[in-house]
Amino acid sequence: MTTQDELRPTLTTEAGAPVADNQNTETAGVGGPALIQDQQLFEKLAHFNRERIPERVVHARGAGAYGTFTVTADVTAYTRAAFLSEVGKQTETFLRFSTVAGNLGAADAVRDPRGFALKFYTEEGNYDLVGNNTPVFFIKDASKFPDFIHTQKRDPYTGSQEADNVWDFWGLSPEATHQVTWLFGDRGIPASYRHMDGFGSHTYQWQNEAGEYFWVKYHFKTDQGIRNLTQGEANKLAGEDPDSHQRDLRESIERGEFPSWTVSVQIMPAADAADYRFNPFDLTKVWPHADYPLVEFGRLELNRNPDNVFAEVEQSIFSPSHFVPGIGPSPDKMLQGRLFAYADAHRYRVGINADHLPVNRPHATEALHNHRDGHLYDGRHGRRKNYEPNSFGGPVQTGRPLWAPTAVDGVTGTHEAPSHAEDNDFVQAGDLYRLMGEDEKQRLIGNLSGFIAKVSSDREDIVERAVDNFRKADADFGRRLENAVRELRKQR
Repeated sequence: MTTQDELRPTLTTEAGAPVADNQNTETAGVGGPALIQDQQLFEKLAHFNRERIPERVVHARGAGAYGTFTVTADVTAYTRAAFLSEVGKQTETFLRFSTVAGNLGAADAVRDPRGFALKFYTEEGNYDLVGNNTPVFFIKDASKFPDFIHTQKRDPYTGSQEADNVWDFWGLSPEATHQVTWLFGDRGIPASYRHMDGFGSHTYQWQNEAGEYFWVKYHFKTDQGIRNLTQGEANKLAGEDPDSHQRDLRESIERGEFPSWTVSVQIMPAADAADYRFNPFDLTKVWPHADYPLVEFGRLELNRNPDNVFAEVEQSIFSPSHFVPGIGPSPDKMLQGRLFAYADAHRYRVGINADHLPVNRPHATEALHNHRDGHLYDGRHGRRKNYEPNSFGGPVQTGRPLWAPTAVDGVTGTHEAPSHAEDNDFVQAGDLYRLMGEDEKQRLIGNLSGFIAKVSSDREDIVERAVDNFRKADADFGRRLENAVRELRKQR
């Protein structure tokens, strides 16, 4: 008779040799010390010690899924990107959701922006759109990003996140007021990844076949509807089920309830940018829809879970520098910094050949370049020459830039971003506050005051600067926040 075990494949070493005993270490006699010749033991332990790669400095905690993007409206008047070339065309995608500040073991249900990083596996190469679930961000210049993140992470002395650090930085960086108002409002803690919107956040360029170019902002509106958690609900859920958002996403796809988003862009003719009332490349500001309404052009559906979280979610890499013909960057100073920083982070974290991994390499075309060797290089190029130009049939350049050139003038220097007619750090935060209903305003004040009140008792200057930024956004906003913080600090 054939036993069940005889039907199963043979366990092997990494080199493919069969393993005789995977239960017992080889020893010098019964009960004796282990022998160094037990290579199965040392192979297992050595691999186990190296199973983790450095977690992302930001967006460490995440979940992902594969899906399909479908074009639903003609946008060829604005972009020559092949994957957007005709209504009904479909492109495979991979979307990674994440929280920003927490480490890999943090809970999902926390007050934090959510990353919304989307990879399109197009026939012209991979296009990465790296955004958040908010249309704006805390800062407008990439040079401030390390400082900002240091305030959100653990203090080098206490080893904990400190309210002093957070509010000291935000108080001294009034440009953060708009995003902070978003973050401490009702949408600051989504109930799940499925029940939140996504945004490209930055301004990007689209270029059509005629060479005309436009500035665009991406919007992903959840088809499941917006659902959020209160601070109390989130505190309870984070303690009971730290993996709540990851579990919800995975199980919804397993049930066949595929989450989807309606995809739109705001389109600004290039000529409008210079005189627009806000700096159109300032990441701390939105373009009001009354100025540039949403133009719907696609639908994103997630319909397949990764088979291995480490291989496909943790080792997935995204960079806003991964463009395709017809799509390019803008002068947004945060985006300009991210064009380098994201790709460089993955070269360090995953390795120089991270783009060779199945989740990262192009699925609808082949990457042809002259990069060779380095950590985890698999020899895929064989004997092909690794230089250009060559006369051995190697790949050649197209001579056609992916996006349109933009005019520049003036002298080099560390310039502040140009200011437009209605630019200041508070106007849009005030507009957002005034859009809220009374119940939502009360929750916003409660969320903000609870955190500001944690600032050290001998640092009233930090408290005053923090409150004053919201006072400048809206007088009622500042007055109510000041009173709430004062009452809470009396109770300490």
